[in-house]
Amino acid sequence: MPSPVRLARLPWKAWITDARLLLAGKTALAVGIAWLIAPLVPGVADDYPYYAPLGALISMSPTLMSSVKMGLQTLASLAIGIVLAGAVIVLASPNVLTISLVVGIGALVAGSRWLKDGGEYVPVAALFVLIIGGPDADAYSLGYIVQMSVGIAVGLVVNLAVFPPLRVSAAMLRIGEFRGMLATHLDEMAHALAEEWPPQHEEWATRSEALRSTADDVRSALGEADESRKGNPRARLHRRDLTHDYSDLFDLETITFHVRDLTDLIAASIWQRSFAAELPEALRAPLGELLEALGAVLVARNTGGDAAEAMAAAEAALQSVLDCMDEQRDVAPSSLSTTAAVAMTARRMLAIMAERPNGSSALPPAGARPRRSVAPQSWS
Repeated sequence: MPSPVRLARLPWKAWITDARLLLAGKTALAVGIAWLIAPLVPGVADDYPYYAPLGALISMSPTLMSSVKMGLQTLASLAIGIVLAGAVIVLASPNVLTISLVVGIGALVAGSRWLKDGGEYVPVAALFVLIIGGPDADAYSLGYIVQMSVGIAVGLVVNLAVFPPLRVSAAMLRIGEFRGMLATHLDEMAHALAEEWPPQHEEWATRSEALRSTADDVRSALGEADESRKGNPRARLHRRDLTHDYSDLFDLETITFHVRDLTDLIAASIWQRSFAAELPEALRAPLGELLEALGAVLVARNTGGDAAEAMAAAEAALQSVLDCMDEQRDVAPSSLSTTAAVAMTARRMLAIMAERPNGSSALPPAGARPRRSVAPQSWS
């Protein structure tokens, strides 16, 4: 099972992945081809061949659709920047005031939601035309945008022709790792309840933020996988409906919320952090078994084991906790409040893990914030 720390903070070797090496090789290839083609472009563009490799570099993105968007946004930004510079040349003359003004306007335009990442080239293009183009601004502007277009076109062709990236498998792996991380976290809390108090191992008590950030990273990975299929010919050979995967991740995000809640409750009962909480000694072992059983459901889902059997065991562990609470007749009701809160949270987690009837699916879009619906969510 993957280590939670390893998932939260990837070592430097994790950055050198097959996908990253492929993108680096394709980028180098695209830049080289653009440099060879640039001198063959007729007209004044022949004087500015160095912009073609730049265009190829800009257009290379992890997914084919993001490359298309980046290329179009960059060309639109260049055109806007050239127009702004042209207005200065026609209506005034380049000087400190006009150059500063046009760059400021370009920076404002660059923040438009239509341009997004490519918008940063609006003030750059305006500045280049005014400072580098100078008296030959017309020829420079034409050569600039033509050669950038050539480079962007080369980059798109290379990205399409050479193993266009398909991130679906990587996203599925991340979802599995995320389940493993949650299962490990539940197991560590269960072991803490079984140890002599205060427990010697408390890393789990400070991992709440890591759980949340990992959930965000996994959703981003699934969003990239969804985008990588758009316009990608490889997606026809590797068909997969990500609707179920989004639903699965949505459930995991909600489970993460409950796991973080359990973490706060148990940590407070051990070390009295943030707020006062109490777990009677007689109830710690049953609660530990319940947490371990919840983790076993996650493990069964990851390994293809019998999830129904694991669910039944978790339900039995929850009932055992409730029975033990009923037996605590000599304990003040207030002393059972933390145990009751843990039991209720566990019940809600089991409701999320329960099977949903086929066909009943209400799925939030990529990037949506998690929110609970009334009906139990799918776990299969």
